[in-house]
Amino acid sequence: MTIRIVLADDERMVRTALRAILSAEPDLEVVGEAATGAEAVSVVRERRPDVVLMDVRMPEIDGIRATEQILATLDEPPRVIVVTTFENDSYVYDALRAGAAGFLLKRAEADALVQAVRLLAHSDTLLFPSAVRSLAAEHARACPAPPPWVARLTCREREVLRLMAQGLTNAEIARRMEVGAATVKSHVAAVLAKTGTRDRTQAVIAAYEAGFLNAR
Repeated sequence: MTIRIVLADDERMVRTALRAILSAEPDLEVVGEAATGAEAVSVVRERRPDVVLMDVRMPEIDGIRATEQILATLDEPPRVIVVTTFENDSYVYDALRAGAAGFLLKRAEADALVQAVRLLAHSDTLLFPSAVRSLAAEHARACPAPPPWVARLTCREREVLRLMAQGLTNAEIARRMEVGAATVKSHVAAVLAKTGTRDRTQAVIAAYEAGFLNAR
């Protein structure tokens, strides 16, 4: 299955380089480009890609607001990968909190870019879990007391959340816990519902901010 991609970056040279890398792969297709956050929202609504590579700092509206609008207005939104210059950028952390599924550095190797796009399009794993942990350690807001959802998690759901934070897929979690894949899928759904998050990345960020996971 071909993965449809939209590129959102205010630098034409960056978009050109990304397009060249991605278009060289037989299963990847760039279906649209945007030079501003507002244009990114419009292009995504029109082209309905599977993955969006989103710069966080763009004119009109930034990548954070653009990500929020895309996720809030589409029934089946794409996976958003933030593309950034600096790994510890607070904008990146805010984008992950807003619903971005992961992030990549602009200096990343071509193979890493292609692998990340395929991984998020076809898998239920957390992209670069160690990098998410580092971001949480650097930028997580102080939580004076655990939020109510922490106490509502069952023992199994707590275990699933910890394994999600390690970057394990549902299938890998099922093998680790010695349960069926359907059972894990049910636990993941419960974790997302109780944490009030839309995907694994947001759930893991929420867990770090709640002190449920040790960001250090």
